[in-house]
Amino acid sequence: MLKIEDLSFSYGTQSIIKNLSLTIEQNGVYAIMGPSGCGKSTLFSLISGLLKPDSGSITTDAEKLSFSFQEARLLPWETAEQNVNFVLGSKKNALQKARGALLKVGLGEDRTKYPGELSGGMQKRVSLARAFAAGGDLILLDEPFEGLDTETKAGIIENVKEIGKNSIILLITHDINEANDCAEKVFDFYELNK
Repeated sequence: MLKIEDLSFSYGTQSIIKNLSLTIEQNGVYAIMGPSGCGKSTLFSLISGLLKPDSGSITTDAEKLSFSFQEARLLPWETAEQNVNFVLGSKKNALQKARGALLKVGLGEDRTKYPGELSGGMQKRVSLARAFAAGGDLILLDEPFEGLDTETKAGIIENVKEIGKNSIILLITHDINEANDCAEKVFDFYELNK
């Protein structure tokens, strides 16, 4: 469960989020749509605790949260596999789990490459694999399909739907087709943020 009530946040004097409310009670994939720069990524930073709200509340019964940021945010000195494995630490079968997550995003053969050897879209897929491997009750995906070709995107959408059977997945997109292909429910950011 994720419940956001009357959430407000400003950067200095600029109000970004004002009295936003949203409740998600069941596992599944949910999309938030809106144009670039309207505050969607800020909302994810608030949900994850990276930012503190000016007012309002965010409550969840999720014990673990995973986040794939809009930027890949990979460690440049680590391979793709090591970047995914980083969030798994010393868990049993961690390396095997990291490799499995990379296979889900179509990067099994590129697991030993460093971020500098990967295209922007491939780096984004490593970031997704890292979130998939980390797992959790609540998974935030910020523009998860940006820069992906149609075939790769279709495969990853199927994986997102599968993971959503056991987690709440909240994703940001500005593409209505992505939202409709992936999500059970689509929220308009402006409607939430009245």
